Amino acid sequence: MNTLNFEVRGEFVTLDHLLKLTGLAPSGGAAKMLVAQGVVQVDGQVELRKTCKLRPGAMVVLGDTQVTVVAGPAA
Repeated sequence: MNTLNFEVRGEFVTLDHLLKLTGLAPSGGAAKMLVAQGVVQVDGQVELRKTCKLRPGAMVVLGDTQVTVVAGPAA
């Protein structure tokens, strides 16, 4: 399984933006389709909310890739 860390700037990142920014989806529309298809898991559960707020500590799995949301540098 491929593992990535994503540094969130601010309080949270939405699921569709995370998929787009990490390159797991080629566009925001494609990211929303992946979520709607039920192929994305957040913290071990299928997530169907496209704009689910992900905060540091959240773990997202799509296919063979796992993304862990980590806190970015303090502002």
